[in-house]
Amino acid sequence: MNKINKTKNVLSIMLLVLFAFSCVNDDNYGIPNLKEGESVVIPENKITTFRAIHNRYEQAVNNGNGTAMIDADEDIYIEGYVVSSDAAGNFFEELIIQNKVDGKGTNSDPGLGLKVDINVSSLSGTYEFGRKVYVKLSGLTIGESSGVITVGKGNSAQVGQIQAAEYRDVIIKTEEVATIIPKLVSPQDLSEADENTLVQLSNMQLNRFELGTTYAGESIDEFDGFRRFESCDMGVSIIMQTSTFSDFKSVIVPQGKGTVTGVFSRDFRDNFNVLIVNSTTDVVLDDNERCDPLEFSCGLANTTGTGNLFYEDFESQKNNKVVVGNGWTNYIEDGSKGWEAYSSSSSNASLGRSARFKSSSSGDASNIGWLITPAINLDEQDGETLRFKTSNSLADSSFMEVLYSLDWDGTEANVTSATWSILSDAYVVKDSDSFAPWFNSGNVDLSCLSGTIHIAFKYTGSGQGTFDGVYELDEVSVDYVE
Repeated sequence: MNKINKTKNVLSIMLLVLFAFSCVNDDNYGIPNLKEGESVVIPENKITTFRAIHNRYEQAVNNGNGTAMIDADEDIYIEGYVVSSDAAGNFFEELIIQNKVDGKGTNSDPGLGLKVDINVSSLSGTYEFGRKVYVKLSGLTIGESSGVITVGKGNSAQVGQIQAAEYRDVIIKTEEVATIIPKLVSPQDLSEADENTLVQLSNMQLNRFELGTTYAGESIDEFDGFRRFESCDMGVSIIMQTSTFSDFKSVIVPQGKGTVTGVFSRDFRDNFNVLIVNSTTDVVLDDNERCDPLEFSCGLANTTGTGNLFYEDFESQKNNKVVVGNGWTNYIEDGSKGWEAYSSSSSNASLGRSARFKSSSSGDASNIGWLITPAINLDEQDGETLRFKTSNSLADSSFMEVLYSLDWDGTEANVTSATWSILSDAYVVKDSDSFAPWFNSGNVDLSCLSGTIHIAFKYTGSGQGTFDGVYELDEVSVDYVE
């Protein structure tokens, strides 16, 4: 065959192909399998919204189903931007995508997100942070995985993973890699609508009880490390979740204050809200001026005096009722719970009758409670000391502090406006301690103080509902040398 005939044949084939495509009805438009570097445009009439996907799932649940299933012949897509990265190992076999470059969105079209469950690791090599993608929803399932809305394969009961053989046809990458602007938000304002989106929290710091810890390299960290970050503006906390398989698990968390940027999500068991960062560069705590309360120390005294200024063993209190009498102020700063008396002979037994703060399963968004002694005059005797005992029933992300004030006027209205300092020498049971024993505070020396003080036992919950733990208190005694 000569060159001219070859050329004619090639032209004929090209014309036939062109004619075949020109005869295809727009309604039957299909998306080809794309190769690396190729671009794609999805017709607008085939793109649905994140809100529509959320609504389909909600409607399915309202109808008694576990998931919403999309028919295989329903040719629809969503478009979004990748805000997760598994490059540092903190995300695994999943993509988090949101519908906006700017996480704020608008009131009519807010920033929403979805998790896409994929049985493939090292996804960031293909779908890097900021990459615009289309997700072909035909035949997929919408459900919940670890408490957040997830798209994958599955059935009417649960959502599963998209498999390796098909994921490139389902998650279609475009040429666009956008600059993602996280939603600027305060931790107390985060809601379910913010799940699976990139958020940035300002003026945050690691809780002082966790200073010096790594992201997820402590002996208590199994699968994930949980570190409490607190707002210097409102005192509200959020838990940072870091995988023990991440590259930075053994890095010490910065000890200053600043911004933290990450994907807002839920923990694996769907017990509490978490923030998941892509890497340590998302944690910018470069301001060394932390917002911790003042601390005070006289040290520990070698002896306990035989005189007593105040004593409480809670034996006269009524079980499951708030602690009253003996000069106590039982102030509920936030939530519905206060310090209550209880008695138990279980593995975590009380000391006869004890006091405890139990906010777990309270249903409150936040619990903060103060148990404050009556006024104690330190000018009329010498050698004053404080001692008490504490225990916990898995403190989880709650914590207890022992403070004193010289300027509180004794009214509930002015508790939070008074100046309170931490009695840093007092030992309070830690979450890492065994939850069965009672721990002595030590003989806390108060003799270098003067004036009239109040001593407070303050409980702060994590704000995570069922994850909040329990603290117990007993045998509070302020003594002096006669």
